[in-house]
Amino acid sequence: MVGKRTPFPAVFIKEENMKKLYDKSKLTFSIIWIVAYCVLMSVGDALSEKIGIAKAVTLPVALVLSAVLLAFIKSNRLTEEYGLCRSEVPAKNMLFYIPLVIMMGANLIYGVKLNLSAAETALYILTMLCVGFLEEVIFRGLLFKAMAENGIKSAITVSSITFGMGHIINLFNGSGTELLPNIMQIIYAAVAGFMFVMIFYKTKSLIPCIVAHGIFNALSVFADEGALTVKQRVISCVFLLIISGGYGAYIALKVKNKKQ
Repeated sequence: MVGKRTPFPAVFIKEENMKKLYDKSKLTFSIIWIVAYCVLMSVGDALSEKIGIAKAVTLPVALVLSAVLLAFIKSNRLTEEYGLCRSEVPAKNMLFYIPLVIMMGANLIYGVKLNLSAAETALYILTMLCVGFLEEVIFRGLLFKAMAENGIKSAITVSSITFGMGHIINLFNGSGTELLPNIMQIIYAAVAGFMFVMIFYKTKSLIPCIVAHGIFNALSVFADEGALTVKQRVISCVFLLIISGGYGAYIALKVKNKKQ
């Protein structure tokens, strides 16, 4: 595949140039992906809103980004490097991932509602599944592994905080959510980022993170958020903070990988 163009617009670099950039600086490579992801997905959302069909443009953007990133990883035999493989830790040692299952349904605590048309719901779900893949591979895979070369603790911290900061955009995108719940969401995202990065660090697999992240986001389309008070939104964030923070701490302190 080296030398051939990836299935992306002409402005995107050839795969061989992607590999050169990756070999030169994995950190720069990860930062470029973070910026490209945030910008292109935001543009996709804006265009989707403009034409009046939720995620109509965002989904194709997410699919292309996912295809490019997956093709790059597979063609360069980096699937194990970035956790697209089975866990090295038995499920029982991970509490059978029960905290992740609880977290996945947290958006539906206060009720279920069909917020979009059937077609838009399908577009939204598929987009969120791509988001789960992209964000986990970019933040927990590319960024974490690049930072880990200079220290695990700093890599865990930067990966977690950067993921939380990525949600600052919700303060400015006209989502309509009040300031306090948005701030709580940023804090929760950072803590969830810590949980996910600990899962990857200990198990060497991103699969549980990708699945949980994608399903959690996808199910939000059925959440009856319009009826929630500020207090209820804050309570939801606190609940998620406790689940993700507690599980992340458990993994950090109790779970051993092959190198420990």
